Amino acid sequence: KAQPSTLHCQNKSRENKMQNERIKILLVEDSLADARLLVEAFKDENINADITVVRDGEEATEYLEQAQKDANTSCPDLILLDLNMPRKDGREFLCEIKNKPELRSIPVVVLSTSRAEDDISKSYALQASCFVSKPIDLADFGAVVRSFSSFWISSVIYPPKQCQ
Repeated sequence: KAQPSTLHCQNKSRENKMQNERIKILLVEDSLADARLLVEAFKDENINADITVVRDGEEATEYLEQAQKDANTSCPDLILLDLNMPRKDGREFLCEIKNKPELRSIPVVVLSTSRAEDDISKSYALQASCFVSKPIDLADFGAVVRSFSSFWISSVIYPPKQCQ
């Protein structure tokens, strides 16, 4: 079983509300290539974040359960979620956490290659905070991360954490 890995992205110059705080992001992504691209885009944009990568909804559930029990595992401020994954897919995971009072306030951004109306509708019906189409090339990843940062890092005020 793969262990989650946490990557530290440093904010070197950007002034924002999170400048002295590190946002904790749980990235649920089965594609190692997409996970690397996303983490690199965060680094390139100098976003001050700790990104923990897990490979499917099952690992994400295990991570969040651990965060609720163990002070050494930190509950994320935000979850970036792919939809189409093995074992437990993004829809199942989203439904599961939105039905747990201690986890439902964590914002979940669906990041998927899908543009299917059904996937978008179901994600919002399951209380996803937003649905973002995953870019294909590296330049577009940077643009998505800049937009993401502008809103989710610089503007959003996060709810108090219900777990560690």
